[in-house]
Amino acid sequence: MSFESEIGAQPPLGFWDPLNLLADADQDRFERLRYVEVKHGRISMLAIVGHIVTAAGIRLGGDIAPGLPFSQMKAGLAAFDTIPAAGIAQIILFIGALELGYGLRQKDIIEACEKYQSNFPVSSVVPFDIDRVTAVELNNGRAAQMGILALMVHEKLDNNPYIINSLLGSPVPFN
Repeated sequence: MSFESEIGAQPPLGFWDPLNLLADADQDRFERLRYVEVKHGRISMLAIVGHIVTAAGIRLGGDIAPGLPFSQMKAGLAAFDTIPAAGIAQIILFIGALELGYGLRQKDIIEACEKYQSNFPVSSVVPFDIDRVTAVELNNGRAAQMGILALMVHEKLDNNPYIINSLLGSPVPFN
């Protein structure tokens, strides 16, 4: 199949599949990969916000583990050095439970939305273009995926994830 006309295939790259994941794919495979791309984009957008908030020194009240308050947690990837192993296991199990629950309910939610979409009144005040909104979300998610990857790489290289601030003369103290 040809996916060059799908939403997200836009200038300047157009349709870009460097690993040929869609070389012999059908529409179902494309939709599954698109679903995963949108999900990872949303997670990356949340990760960017979380990174910025914790780099600013904002922490939750209370303890992340008995005797370990959130205020003593490091920011970024260094947080994994301070979380106890049992806490990391709980985080992984919680994410797995969310993923399983979300995946099981997603099909029902989509079908319910499609049922009500035909009854949804089109606003004459705010024009709503679902293709444009979808393209914007894809691009924001792609940018966030690259952004969080860059923050992690720079944190590991020299513990300075916000390198642009250093270049501009306003370094951000980090961990």
